[in-house]
Amino acid sequence: SFPTRRSSDLATIVNVALPSMQRALEIAPENLQWVVTAYTLAFGGFLLLGGRTADLIGRKKVFIAGLSLFSLMSLFVGISNNETMVIIARGLQGLAAAFMSPAALSIVLATFREGKERNKALGIWGGIASSGAAAGLLLGGLLTQYLGWRWNFFVNVPIGIMVAIAAVRIVPESSGNLGHRIFDIFGGFTVTSGLMVLVYGLVKAPEYGWGSGKTLSLLAAATVLLGLFLLNEWKSKKPLMPLSFFKIRNVSAANLVMLPVVAAMFAMFFFMTLYVQNILGYSPVKTGFAFFPVAVVIGIAAGVTSNLVNKTGYKPLMVVAPLFVAAGLFWLGHLPVGGGYFAHVLPPLVVLSFGLGISFVSVTIAATNGVPSKDSGLASGLFNTTQQIGGALGLAILSAVAASQTKSMLAAVQSKPSAAQLAEAAVSGYHHAFFVGVGFALFSAFLALILVRQQPGEKVTIPAPGA
Repeated sequence: SFPTRRSSDLATIVNVALPSMQRALEIAPENLQWVVTAYTLAFGGFLLLGGRTADLIGRKKVFIAGLSLFSLMSLFVGISNNETMVIIARGLQGLAAAFMSPAALSIVLATFREGKERNKALGIWGGIASSGAAAGLLLGGLLTQYLGWRWNFFVNVPIGIMVAIAAVRIVPESSGNLGHRIFDIFGGFTVTSGLMVLVYGLVKAPEYGWGSGKTLSLLAAATVLLGLFLLNEWKSKKPLMPLSFFKIRNVSAANLVMLPVVAAMFAMFFFMTLYVQNILGYSPVKTGFAFFPVAVVIGIAAGVTSNLVNKTGYKPLMVVAPLFVAAGLFWLGHLPVGGGYFAHVLPPLVVLSFGLGISFVSVTIAATNGVPSKDSGLASGLFNTTQQIGGALGLAILSAVAASQTKSMLAAVQSKPSAAQLAEAAVSGYHHAFFVGVGFALFSAFLALILVRQQPGEKVTIPAPGA
């Protein structure tokens, strides 16, 4: 569970520690975002390459190598004494995670045969992955408040060592048996640079403006690079990602369904963290405990889903789950400025978390069902990339929506706004973001309804070992 949790909760655990890091290292305000962005760019950009590398040279090898680099870079971040060292180490940390995370998921896919056995394993995986952000908030708050921000990174080192030792002893080696170890260098360069430019453009869009020349240039450059990647894959004899891969049933559909779900999830964590800290005045530790029920409910929903999917199939669950997410976000869209935790915060979080738990497990099963063992690393890398792009896109759009509404309300104030007016304007911005998130969730349910083809009772194909 370590690589799954760390890749999903690192953003939240770092966000909690950012103010303390900025004060301790005297990080310039304009550079603070790079503590997060450096990790995001490297992680999002190298995921497909990381997944395919695991297929080519061995999932266990790539997992242990990525885990080792991730732990080492965590140590470097923890001992950093200036912003340059932090940002470089964070970028290398993201690079390590891009190889570690898809390798770990591909090990699960290669180890468990399709059907009840794999569904149960993916239920555990999905529960850990989707509850990681909530767990990250709690852990980050505790470590930051009681031990200091550096321990948000130091904690990875002993855990990483223990996991690496366990992997060496327990995890069997597997590879895609592709019959070659030829890396598609041009394909790797174009997809990595294209994804990095795309993620960067989405992250910076709220700052630059969606219609600005900078944003449009970044998105255009990403489009060209990714277009060259697809053209190369079509012509290459040994492509990084064979386009025939998308002929596998529901691979494309499941990844499309996941995009808006992740966008909605990022909105919930981002804006609810701002709400409980800036509006309700919660400390980092209290914020962590406020989100802890999210992890619990997601875990319960994931366990239920892994058993239920064997009876109903994954399509009904993929359609219904986003409706819970939409209901929870709609409820959050009515949060009052002076809200209470048990009356206004916890109930919608429970509803939303239940939907997230079901979504992550059912979509993960759909996105990997029917994928040959030789391509499990590629499938894992693609699935992780979808989540990364979905999160960046959702946060960019919803941040712009919230900022626009808040700015509009403050512009209507004739004099200098009071603290109450500032809080009201901020919460109104959160409301608008949550309502757009409702649209994301409903769109996900619609995509699942029209694109996913698996029906209840449909048999899945179980590939032969080594297929």
